[in-house]
Amino acid sequence: MPKPINNNGLRRLIHAFGYSSKGILAALKYEAAFRQEVIFGLLLIPLSLYLHIPPLLKLILNLNWLFLMGTELLNSGIEAIVDLVSPEYNELAGRAKDMGSAAVLCLLIAWGATWLFAFAVHFQLFGC
Repeated sequence: MPKPINNNGLRRLIHAFGYSSKGILAALKYEAAFRQEVIFGLLLIPLSLYLHIPPLLKLILNLNWLFLMGTELLNSGIEAIVDLVSPEYNELAGRAKDMGSAAVLCLLIAWGATWLFAFAVHFQLFGC
């Protein structure tokens, strides 16, 4: 565990950025779902910039991906803590892991629905 940081200025921000970077690197190394979602983002974010859709919709598409990634990181953290404190099966531990997974699913559905809407706008399927 890192030492507490007593500085409230730039040093604290630099340390916080370092801890965040370590978390992202750990997720890339140990979490297959996180890696898959990163790949999808790396493919779809450039595509979103190409589509003939309003800038606000482009922003929503890409922010949804960022929300998905944050939720995936939180879910992975929940799973790691649950596995640490409850290596044997426990109903509450299972419920915590299932709820974290459900949160990720909600954002995957939202991201997918937003992409479907963006394609419909791009291909003028609404007759507008």
